[in-house]
Amino acid sequence: MSTHSLDLTLVGWVGSEVRHFHGPDTTPFTSFRMASTRRWFDRAAGAWRDGRTEWFTVKIWRSGALNVAQSLRKGDPVVVHGRLSTEEWQSDDGPRTSLVVEAAAVGHDLTFGTSRFARTVSAASLDATGDGQDADEVGAPADVSGLVELRDDEQLVPAEHVEDALAPAVGG
Repeated sequence: MSTHSLDLTLVGWVGSEVRHFHGPDTTPFTSFRMASTRRWFDRAAGAWRDGRTEWFTVKIWRSGALNVAQSLRKGDPVVVHGRLSTEEWQSDDGPRTSLVVEAAAVGHDLTFGTSRFARTVSAASLDATGDGQDADEVGAPADVSGLVELRDDEQLVPAEHVEDALAPAVGG
């Protein structure tokens, strides 16, 4: 994220179908609508109250786009971190605007349920570099069409560090 930008974290619900866009000359992206409603506890009434619901269009690009498209569904609770901007366009009813969050990170809100994480890497980037680096790190575009799930954690942590990672914390 750059300086002089409006970076924020939103907590809410996926309010539309999650749509994934890709093509031969297009950077892949995924888009969905998100609703966020402020809530507070009204002590006098002894009940939770809802404030105004704010709607945002969330867009995420490149390798994150396919992961989001495969992970989220309408109605899911989500946490989104990204940069806020405004899109303007012309409709039959006149000029329109929409709040858009260009997401850097998207995930399920685990306050409302559980999730199982499955790490993915681009099969093409593994073939291109041979060392597991992302293709973006070596200057090639990321291929998100052939993601492979790594099922063995030993592939993620060098063998000499496995025992260190499994050791209990000192003083814990």
